Amino acid sequence: MALTDSKLKAMLKGHNDKQPKKVADRDGLGVLWRSTGKVSFVYRYRFDGKPLNVTLGIYTGNEAGITLAEARRKAEQCQAWLAEGRNPATVLKMSKDERLKPVTVKDAIQYWITNYALNNRRNIDRHIMQLEKWIYPRIGDLPLADCETRHWLEVFDAYRKTSPVAAGYCFQLCKQALKYCRVRRYAVSNALDDLTIADVGKKQGKRDRILSLSELRDVLHWSGELTTNRYYGNMAYLLLAFGARSQELRLSEISEWDLDIGTWTVPAAHSKSNTKIVRPIPDSVKPFIQDLIEQAQGSESPYLLGELKRPEAVSQSGRMIWKRLQHRESWTWHDLRRSLATHLNDAGIAPHVVELILGHSLPGVMAHYVHTSRLTEQKAALELWQNLLNDEVGDNVVSIRG
Repeated sequence: MALTDSKLKAMLKGHNDKQPKKVADRDGLGVLWRSTGKVSFVYRYRFDGKPLNVTLGIYTGNEAGITLAEARRKAEQCQAWLAEGRNPATVLKMSKDERLKPVTVKDAIQYWITNYALNNRRNIDRHIMQLEKWIYPRIGDLPLADCETRHWLEVFDAYRKTSPVAAGYCFQLCKQALKYCRVRRYAVSNALDDLTIADVGKKQGKRDRILSLSELRDVLHWSGELTTNRYYGNMAYLLLAFGARSQELRLSEISEWDLDIGTWTVPAAHSKSNTKIVRPIPDSVKPFIQDLIEQAQGSESPYLLGELKRPEAVSQSGRMIWKRLQHRESWTWHDLRRSLATHLNDAGIAPHVVELILGHSLPGVMAHYVHTSRLTEQKAALELWQNLLNDEVGDNVVSIRG
């Protein structure tokens, strides 16, 4: 006969037998009734052909224990786990361990960083700095299961006031981290599922700033005349010369430059596309590269620019140069790259050559049939680019930096 609340309350008085009594309820649920009056709900089942049991809780008749209804619900959950091929005792133990030491927000994000982001995300060091500044100090120690959508929004609302684009990007990182943890059953949270970038910040707008040749020449002259902090002057010149990404130059090591062959090989680890990029070095640029190599070797630095600066510092520096040059519209380092592509296309350079210079993957069928770096064509295009920058026409052009 099934148990009732009145029967359970009567059991609290105990019994006179030395051995505990087993009283069945239904669906594998029963109680272990001791002479002292202790009543434990026990679920009995078979797993891998073996008879097993697991304690679901203690009946006390008050809030300190669990009720008969709660015990029956737990027994139903055990049946569901069995149907999935899971051992109820193992699942309950894992749940108990999680309650004793819950996975925090920081734990979950660190799990994603360690198992995924370190090997698959570019600029992960910069992303970790964002998390350490904005996420961890505010909600990092909260149990992930208790961190609700409103808690996340409080963080991102504060971040958005400072930098809405960065807030949106940080949100994407956190949302990906929580999904990764959920898929791998490390921890579960759906707090960010219904939010979009627009709820917490804004997407980075697509820029279309193209510097005129006159403006580009201003940058070229500024790069040579800069007497303090030569790092940024050198970076500006090389970005102009190659149309490279600032990351490629910031991370560039001396070993990537072969002046005998005349190539700069960007390793896959330094490129946004995760592929090796080979660029020819214009003849007029080689003496400048040679000087940088000698200076870096003299200071025992492996980096072409003599040191490794943080990406935030490099980006911020590039955003301020337009003011120093009194240009009417703002521009960034990346706009120099776009400007090179635009002016070379206008000069009649084939689009696929420009794409190779930029380090882009070729589109469509070209990706299958053009497997060479076409260094001769690239070099001719970059030599032409030097002519345009120096406002010189014809052969035997002498760079202002040569």
